[in-house]
Amino acid sequence: MQILTRYILRAHLGPFLFAFTTVTGLLFLNAVAQRMEEFAGKGLHWSVIAEFMVLSLPHIIALTFPMAVLVAVLYAFSELTASNEITAMAAGGVRPTRLLIPLLGVSVILAGLMVGFNDRVLPESNHRLSNLLLDVGSKSPTFELREEVVNPVQTADDTRYFLRAREIDQATNELTDVSIFDLSTFGRYRTVHAARGTMYFDESRTDLIIALEDGEVLEVGEGTPAEFHRLAFQEQVVRMPGVGSELERRTEGRRGDREMTIAMLRERMEENLSQAEQARQESMVRSRSAVLEALGSGEGLEPSMNADTMTAGTGVSDGDGEFHAGLRPDEVTSFVRGTYDVNVSRADIHQLTAYSYQVEIHKKWAIAFACIVFVLLGAPLAIRFPRGGVGMVIAVSVGIFFLYWAGLIAGERLADRGHLHPIIAMWAPNVILLVPALILAYRMGREISTMRGGTWDQLKYRIGVAIRRPFSGRKAEIEA
Repeated sequence: MQILTRYILRAHLGPFLFAFTTVTGLLFLNAVAQRMEEFAGKGLHWSVIAEFMVLSLPHIIALTFPMAVLVAVLYAFSELTASNEITAMAAGGVRPTRLLIPLLGVSVILAGLMVGFNDRVLPESNHRLSNLLLDVGSKSPTFELREEVVNPVQTADDTRYFLRAREIDQATNELTDVSIFDLSTFGRYRTVHAARGTMYFDESRTDLIIALEDGEVLEVGEGTPAEFHRLAFQEQVVRMPGVGSELERRTEGRRGDREMTIAMLRERMEENLSQAEQARQESMVRSRSAVLEALGSGEGLEPSMNADTMTAGTGVSDGDGEFHAGLRPDEVTSFVRGTYDVNVSRADIHQLTAYSYQVEIHKKWAIAFACIVFVLLGAPLAIRFPRGGVGMVIAVSVGIFFLYWAGLIAGERLADRGHLHPIIAMWAPNVILLVPALILAYRMGREISTMRGGTWDQLKYRIGVAIRRPFSGRKAEIEA
């Protein structure tokens, strides 16, 4: 049996690696193509582009890894069945379900690796990728000047300058016959002319500094267009912040739910659940206080009810020790209703936030568990329809994974809106596929197809029979 086990695992290794690299490569190219426009024209170092590509891989791997498992199982078992190896094994006393045991063992190991990957590698890479995209998005394009052209200069604080120079020495960064049009202040028009100038960046290589010589400043006063100022200078320094070609990198930032480990998510979830419960308790305390105050203004009130929570007269306590006295009954009702609505809204917000964190926790587990489900589902399907070939493998794998991923996304949205519990939302796709997978795996040893059958027509025929079966039973009852 060890030889058979090694043979089965070896038959899956090649298809798995091929499917994993192919699908990951296609999705990776698509992700890079969508983002490459944000990196173009900004003079970024090649290491920044390489870092972006590396950080884009983990969230693609989390998606393609279970899919590669499904493709490998479908292809390997369809090939084994098409070459009648499954039939030969069954004739030799080896039940087809026996072949699933080593695959299930490997799938459990892969699921464990996926949980660790989703918990450790994926959140950190998502966080670093998010920071990188924010840094690149806030970076201005590479600063380049052309001679005899009015060059627009955009600074980090969205201030606009326009610079013109008759000659620019690219080696020494010296300028000749320089004009700078300063629009940094709204309503003020300031123009600087100089015979010569030298430009350089500061130590951080983010701020452009231009040292001008022998020039003048022409300025129209802000709010007083009739006033005109002219100032001659021998030396003048103009500083333009945030136009350098160096990329400023942040070391840490706020983490989203997809950038947190399971421990972080549980901590945030428990914190929001505690705040939601606190808001509910506060609402109950304020409502009870208002009822006691209202009863205290009536007749026949027991002395024991006029304790610390009540004061003589009609009023209401806000729950923090502050008493609002002298309110009419309708004002008391309005106040209590308003505070109740506010607390209910607070509780709902914290509850939904906790749900979003709980969704991410169970998503990490559910996606990893899909490796086990796909092994149980793919093997019996491949044995039933071996003549479909690669087309059958691609169609079935894409269809199954599309349904699985659509269910996962729909469940996540329903859970984030509070319409479905996160556990049910995230595990429903696995359960929906696991039930038919177990049934097909149990019947795997009873129905074995060969190259004489198992075509697309047979697949369509079986689907049609499954659809018509409930209606045919209903029709027989009506005729009886």
